[in-house]
Amino acid sequence: MRKISNKFILAVSFFALASVLFPQQEAHDVSVVNIEIPVRVFKGDMFVDNLTIDDFEVYEDGVLQKIEGVYLVKKTSVEREEGKGKLVPKVSRCFVLLFEFTEYLPEIEGAMDYFFDRVILPGDSLIVITPVKTYNLRAQALELKPKNEAAKQLMEIVRRDATIGGAEYKSTLQELEESLLGSQDLDEKILNYSHYLKKLENLRSVDEKKMLEFADYLKGKEGQKYVFFFYQKEVIPQISASTLNEWIGLNQDRQDILQNISDLFQLFRRDIPFNVNLVKRAYADSSISIHFLFLTKTLPGMAITSTRPSGMRMQEQSEDIFSAFSEIAQATGGLSASSADASSAFRRAVDAAENYYLIYYEPKNYKKDGKFRKIEVRLKNKGYRISHRLGYFAD
Repeated sequence: MRKISNKFILAVSFFALASVLFPQQEAHDVSVVNIEIPVRVFKGDMFVDNLTIDDFEVYEDGVLQKIEGVYLVKKTSVEREEGKGKLVPKVSRCFVLLFEFTEYLPEIEGAMDYFFDRVILPGDSLIVITPVKTYNLRAQALELKPKNEAAKQLMEIVRRDATIGGAEYKSTLQELEESLLGSQDLDEKILNYSHYLKKLENLRSVDEKKMLEFADYLKGKEGQKYVFFFYQKEVIPQISASTLNEWIGLNQDRQDILQNISDLFQLFRRDIPFNVNLVKRAYADSSISIHFLFLTKTLPGMAITSTRPSGMRMQEQSEDIFSAFSEIAQATGGLSASSADASSAFRRAVDAAENYYLIYYEPKNYKKDGKFRKIEVRLKNKGYRISHRLGYFAD
């Protein structure tokens, strides 16, 4: 897995269409705390748009709350509102397209054509994060070029950065496999293999601090925030179990080799590399909707079922990130999907995200103690599927 840490950065390089710095966010003192919850309700795959304020119940830490207002929003338009009418929903949109590839996938072009043609509107802002840099497209920049030209330029940038960013990873993969093909002694082969395996681990490291900083940065932006995370499945050459068992049987009197083989088993086992509970609470608090698009297409010749002449097999190594970001997506009210077709997966995610209800309530007995408050939205009609953010920090 590639470095994610260098992508969750706050020093933003600007997309070629943009040239204006971010405006400073103004601070406002408020006497009443209103909690906003974007809520999406589905019957099957269809958004349900005929619900009223009486259909919803909101609980905070298990306590029923009084709903102050419910607004039906489609794209950037408030279609219907109920409640006291004193609230002004922020329906501006910030899109974040995050690409984590080892190679460029041409299917992304269909996704980006759809995004520029059918999704992004004047007034929306866009942040694009590639394996190399972060780019920002200001809302005004959409008016400078036709959308098809903007999509084409963006794809050229993503293709270039994916090639650059994936070069070291693919080179390390090749070195890892070749480390067992030489004439070195077994102990030296194992140590070389371990070296390259650890190097891959460093390339895929997830920087928890940067992830939290990115959540805090997006929290400062008004309106609705959507992150679409395109993540390409990772497979690596792994020494087959039969080969490892053979080595163990032939080296019962070599404790050093047996120890090195034992260390390999530990390297093969992957744990989630960051505190998922902390990260998902931070993104839920920031009211960021994360849609995790797990792309199952991999490098040519890297099929999991293939057997390598060196006694290795291709093994998927994405389970840690897949489980972690699927959980984060759910905690933010977003979608998690696994597909070989990046374009269709993206369309489903966008279609699911664009329509929603904004529910507002004033928490009972609110205390500014910094603790996380868990939100649960219930429907009186139990036949519908509902998604929303997990909660917020009372700070």
